[in-house]
Amino acid sequence: MTLTPRTEIRNIAIIAHVDHGKTTLVDHMLKQSGTFRENQVFADRLMDSNDLERERGITIMAKNAAVDWHGTKINIVDTPGHSDFGGEVERVLSMVDGVLLLVDAAEGPLPQTRFVLRKALEMGLIPIVVINKIDRSDARAPEVLDEVMELFINLGATYEQLDFPVIYAIAKMGIARKTLEATNETLDVLFEAIIETIPPPKVDADAPFAMVISALDWSDYVGRIAVGRIVQGSVKVGDNVAVMKPDGVRENARITKMYVFSANLRVDATEASAGDIIALSGFENVYIGETIADVNRTEPLVYVNIEEPTIAMYFMVNTSPLAGREGKFVTTPKLRERLYRELRHNVSLRIEDTDSPDVFKVSGRGELQLAILIETMRREGFEFAASRPEVLFRRTETGALLEPIEHVTVDVTEAHVGTVIEILGRRRGEMTAMTPGLDNVRCEFLVPARGLIGFRTEFLSSTRGEGIIHHTFDSYVPFKGTISGRARGALVSMESGVATAYALEMVQERGTLFVAPGDQIYEGMIVGENAREDDLSVNACRTKHLTNMRSSGSEGIVRLEMPRNLSLEQRIEFLEDDELLEITPESARLRKKILDTTARQRAKKREAASA
Repeated sequence: MTLTPRTEIRNIAIIAHVDHGKTTLVDHMLKQSGTFRENQVFADRLMDSNDLERERGITIMAKNAAVDWHGTKINIVDTPGHSDFGGEVERVLSMVDGVLLLVDAAEGPLPQTRFVLRKALEMGLIPIVVINKIDRSDARAPEVLDEVMELFINLGATYEQLDFPVIYAIAKMGIARKTLEATNETLDVLFEAIIETIPPPKVDADAPFAMVISALDWSDYVGRIAVGRIVQGSVKVGDNVAVMKPDGVRENARITKMYVFSANLRVDATEASAGDIIALSGFENVYIGETIADVNRTEPLVYVNIEEPTIAMYFMVNTSPLAGREGKFVTTPKLRERLYRELRHNVSLRIEDTDSPDVFKVSGRGELQLAILIETMRREGFEFAASRPEVLFRRTETGALLEPIEHVTVDVTEAHVGTVIEILGRRRGEMTAMTPGLDNVRCEFLVPARGLIGFRTEFLSSTRGEGIIHHTFDSYVPFKGTISGRARGALVSMESGVATAYALEMVQERGTLFVAPGDQIYEGMIVGENAREDDLSVNACRTKHLTNMRSSGSEGIVRLEMPRNLSLEQRIEFLEDDELLEITPESARLRKKILDTTARQRAKKREAASA
């Protein structure tokens, strides 16, 4: 087999920790390459195409784009930076020959930097290091470069990978420079470094066609679209191909449409060959990781292994008294079909049936990944309930229990270091490093994944919102012992009806409210957080009754504090084992699993007696 380099193509991925500037850099690469007309109007963050990505300012799904630079086509894959979406990074790296590693000039390498770089180095990809945000007042580019080099060495980079070029950038202004002292105002040196450093794809164009599906998309016009890089051979519209499943099953299909990427769009094509990143349609039943190949090929291509989930939640049909009032899809078949449909493009999720027909176990990389799924389904009109996240344990051959450990990095002011160490110590965390900075202190810990459930809210509260936390999966280790749950109990409604200001004024003396006057509540619904550690049943529907001395609306001014408006992630973090999160297109309510107050108290007594 003779491999020939396709010198007119470069395939690269942009990898980095969250918020280090990947998507912003891609925006300017598209603009400066002449991809758009001079008078064309376009939005910022072009690659973050869905509403959730724009609202949260993060990349959730990997995206494909392409630019032309002096006759060379550069295929670009923009990847997520958050560790919960690491599966997206893993699957798309198989399409490229090199990576741009972006590192913040002030923050330096963070946990996700290590994760994505480790994956890239293991796959033998050639890196270019981009030190971004050199215009920050706290930038420390030389020190960050030393930290990056140390990270490469610790991850076992080859000599070829260690010989990486360094580009200094201000992505938001579209500037890339070879040195900190340079004064050029464009990205030309970055494009030149890509052409010179990233190897062109070496291909066997004469071999039978074969490609692995690395991503899936959908079109109302052509149906399912399979995205991937052609490993060998060539393909044309109208060709008959075989879809090979990992279990050996084969299905025949015909290519009905073909697309290549130009800017951030798909454009029609009639043929493509090895080294090209393309999108194909004509399939009814394909999934990520499967091989599309010439009908005469017998073996599927090898696909990268995706790391297993570490956390799970149970999704179930909503059974609250308000069920069915706000949702469009509320039944078990609809919920089941939607969850299993997610597996078509989300390779790091796992969906399992349980002993109960209306309960499904959904496993993923972290709370954020599962929260994104919940929010997406809510916006689609689904109504359901979800349990508290639980960690997925493993057993050794001898039966010993193993649990996932997260590598946690926190940046806090010196005044809050002791508090953070104390909080993580209670959660079985072990500090591994402490590095003083100009304004903050960076501490690194190894913490059980279950110890991070509910930690972010407590962390932000303890650091008065000034702390920054990042974490990523590290390893499985022997079970670390029990970890205490939520420090405070819940205020639970003992009545159903409409919350009144009169009742809430008395309830707020017991803790912090989650509801406001006029909200519809029901027995067993959580209406606030108790100031004490135990749960407390309260009446939030009580009204002031008419007497022979005064009318029901006279005397006294009700003074209520604003209810705490919890985000979806904060509601998930708040949950205890006996609680559920009720999700509808319009609401997100916290509730007890057992709604009846008397039945719940009896169950608690039985549990205490058996303990």
